Amino acid sequence: METTSSSRVGAQTAEAPADAPAPDPQTSPQTPTQPQEAAAPVPSARRTAEKFLAADFPWYGLDGAFTGPRWLMQVASAADGTVEHGSTGHGDEPSARGEIATGEKERFAVVITVASNPLRRSGDGTGVLEATSVSSAAWLAGSALLAYSWPGQMDHSLRDDWLDQQTEAAWELADDLDGEDWSTLSLPVDGEPTPFHYRESEFGWVLAGSTGSGVHLGAYGRGMSAYGLGFSVITDLGAYE
Repeated sequence: METTSSSRVGAQTAEAPADAPAPDPQTSPQTPTQPQEAAAPVPSARRTAEKFLAADFPWYGLDGAFTGPRWLMQVASAADGTVEHGSTGHGDEPSARGEIATGEKERFAVVITVASNPLRRSGDGTGVLEATSVSSAAWLAGSALLAYSWPGQMDHSLRDDWLDQQTEAAWELADDLDGEDWSTLSLPVDGEPTPFHYRESEFGWVLAGSTGSGVHLGAYGRGMSAYGLGFSVITDLGAYE
């Protein structure tokens, strides 16, 4: 039976900018005996935007008070192609070792929009998928922040073990949003004060809450204070390069 934990929906820990797909081994390289007309390349940003447009729920990002760079990140879909969640980035594009390698602090905030789904059948009809919740958004945000974190003085060979341990801890924290590790923070969503679960660590901050438009929001960042942020529905994906 296929099941998906409510706090581990999608199970994608690294929310990185979308890259171009790998070449199809069946069509590249082409042989002289099978000439094919070269297809016009499709910009990566357009491909990514098309994935966002396939969702049947609204996407969120930082509101108009944020005037820095914006970009689209990954979209996660179920086995039947239904879009489940995705991310939008704001500020500096983060890298796992950026701060260690350059000595400069990155300033970024990533917003994760998670579709609010009731208990439902899996795409192949053989199991049941658990409903998404605020814990789902908290888990995605917490695990994604870890993917862009690298403890000082840690050897590369040890990071995978550290990441596994910390990701498990992030899952446990997401399942206990009323625990002492979380505080409450009120931030505007579409202009309305909205309560969020919030926590900080040496690697950055994570928050999670729900909107009145049928989605859950998660967010994580570093170098930018979460206290001054606001969220709103994205009306123009073209603003995200």
